[in-house]
Amino acid sequence: MAEGVRRLLGKPGAVDIRPYSRLLEQIESREEELRGLEDAELTRRATDLGNAELPYDRPDLVELCAVGREAARRALGERPYDVQLVGTMALLDGRIAEMATGEGKTLTGALAAAGFALRGKRVHVLSVNDYLARRDAEWMRPLYDLLGVAPAWIAEDSTGEERRTAYSADITYASVSELGFDVLRDRLVTEAGDRVLPEPEIAIVDEADSVLVDEARVPLVLAGAAEASDADAEMADLVRGLKPRIHYEVDEEGRNVQLTDAGIDAVEKALGGVDLYDENDTSVLPRVNLALHAHVLLQRDVHYVVRDGQVRLINESRGRIALLQRWPDGLQAAVEAKEKVEVSETGEVLDSVTVQSLVLRYPTLCGMTGTAMAVAEQLREFYELEVAQIPSNKPCVREDEPNRLYATREEKEDALVAEVARVHAEGRPVLIGTQDVAESELLAKRLADEGLECTVLNAKNDADEAAVIAEAGTHGAVTVSTQMAGRGTDIRLGGSDMADRDRVVEAGGLYVLGFGHYPSSRLDDQLRGRAGRQGDPGGSAFFVSLDDELITANGGETTGYTADADGRIADEGWLAMVDRAQRIAEGRLLEVHRNTWRYNKIIDVQRQVVLEHREAVLTQALGDRQLAVDCAARHGELAEEVGEEETARAARLITLYHLDRGWTDHNAFLAELREGIHLRFLGRRDPLDEFNRDAVPAFKGFLDDARARAAQTFEEAEVEDGTVDVAAAGVRRPSMTWTYMVHDHPFSSDIETVVGRLKGRSSD
Repeated sequence: MAEGVRRLLGKPGAVDIRPYSRLLEQIESREEELRGLEDAELTRRATDLGNAELPYDRPDLVELCAVGREAARRALGERPYDVQLVGTMALLDGRIAEMATGEGKTLTGALAAAGFALRGKRVHVLSVNDYLARRDAEWMRPLYDLLGVAPAWIAEDSTGEERRTAYSADITYASVSELGFDVLRDRLVTEAGDRVLPEPEIAIVDEADSVLVDEARVPLVLAGAAEASDADAEMADLVRGLKPRIHYEVDEEGRNVQLTDAGIDAVEKALGGVDLYDENDTSVLPRVNLALHAHVLLQRDVHYVVRDGQVRLINESRGRIALLQRWPDGLQAAVEAKEKVEVSETGEVLDSVTVQSLVLRYPTLCGMTGTAMAVAEQLREFYELEVAQIPSNKPCVREDEPNRLYATREEKEDALVAEVARVHAEGRPVLIGTQDVAESELLAKRLADEGLECTVLNAKNDADEAAVIAEAGTHGAVTVSTQMAGRGTDIRLGGSDMADRDRVVEAGGLYVLGFGHYPSSRLDDQLRGRAGRQGDPGGSAFFVSLDDELITANGGETTGYTADADGRIADEGWLAMVDRAQRIAEGRLLEVHRNTWRYNKIIDVQRQVVLEHREAVLTQALGDRQLAVDCAARHGELAEEVGEEETARAARLITLYHLDRGWTDHNAFLAELREGIHLRFLGRRDPLDEFNRDAVPAFKGFLDDARARAAQTFEEAEVEDGTVDVAAAGVRRPSMTWTYMVHDHPFSSDIETVVGRLKGRSSD
């Protein structure tokens, strides 16, 4: 009834899993017979399931789960729990399966992937990184082999041919970013046979909330026409000498910084008496502001690390190096100048796609994660996905304590260190979650000073994460980690070999301590969920202070409290304020997601128009002769000189070039429009309406303009040695391309980013 009420009110809730649970008895009844089969017969039983279409009817679903359970027992030595089979059935129905940490999501997803593949569908299992994609594909390979389906995986260093081969497999494991980059590269091919990706059919998303919500607004970018950007060393040196509250001020939320009058005077004097606001020279102020933002708002070991002479961004939701991510070029160069490292390549954006648009290409989308219900509203709003809450195999007995709130960070740190010392003396393993690299290293030093040696896992050593996490449950272990979301390795009590399991159980199991709350309660839950897996004992506690960034940015006034001698605040009202601050932070993130979706909606519609026409040209759906006629009236005489095939080839290359060139230019216009929209907001006009008002007419006539430019180029093209010299006619592709993910400026508002504003000015 509760579910019916929720739906009547339009509120998200878990789907009813009782229809799946009712099949478990039938599945178990098949077990004895299937155990008596030879491997070849078991494989035949699986492949026989391919004689029907999706979705599975109930008898076939029973057979799939029963065969899959027996195959997993034989191939992996793991007999899937009933709850894992319920999760598999939910995935096959296109749901998000919420399964707690340690409940076997990898095997659950593999059984669903096999189920889709046996029905003749291409399946992409999307992971958060290359390591997990390869690990899971290889781990599940024996199961897939026994079920008669073929798995493969791709990674960042996979060649084009390796990618094409991997995507031709029944089931392909890939990171979301690599899949997106392949989509972008395929959009620029000039021969249909050069594409690596087949048509999208089924996507199973691991860590679904992280991918579909946290990274939904992240653009994946294909860039070309490489050129070196200038690191503004002069400005970097200049802003180093500016003093806070004298020369510049940071807003209350720490999201923006601006020069004071004294700062303006100091900068203008240092630059030889220039006028920063000279209308005839608008190039200086953006350079100063970019350098100032890099110097003041972007902190080393918080937002980025410097590794191997390069600035590497940190993924804030995972606490690890964000591979292939960078800020928009102006800010990236400013940070590189600040750190005095070599400037990375830059160039124009040829195309981009958000993670949300990427996964919505799939007709069937499903996924699994440990924390989906908290974002059920967003999953329904943006993806029309429902959440199936899968119960744990064994009851969770973890003891989650209320927040321990302190007046200051120092008092919070003292209390946490004292708590670690207390439980460490009992041999109980401790896992501490911190907000960033700098915090993890400072806390580790403090623990060491107290004689408490610990292992640190952060973005500086994330390559060792699997080994570090595997031993975090060892008797007496103390582990400090920046973030546990998506780590992909279970923490077993007693260590990886569980040799000390009994001693650790007796000590109370893994004890998880949070050094402050994350901006999202889901990240807290993912940290908490590392303890108490599969009915193990465990506990968790979060240590919070009133000067934590989460509180200062979202909690309002922080005076008038009463604390004890240790600085601890026990008043229920103040404890409730902590939860309220986190909800406000989550609300802001949701609004950013909504705005990104709204702005990208019109862009995606326009992009699809271009892609459909490009596809028709690429696959010769227009017909070679018609394509050449569209290009120019010169077709007849040129065909007589070089032949129909060469004429059509030249027409195709020329047309594709102008479609791609036109989209690159239009994309740049849309980016500049989006970045400058804040000026209209200040004029009390709706930014989204204003964006659509300009974006729609700017695209009108796009295809006609591309055809006209192609026709002119075709007319001017010359014949050289029996072929049409399209390069001499100006049809040139970038000498090199590269891919990356644009990391939003960390201090963005729901209207626009500071970087966007500055970048827009500098491009005037």
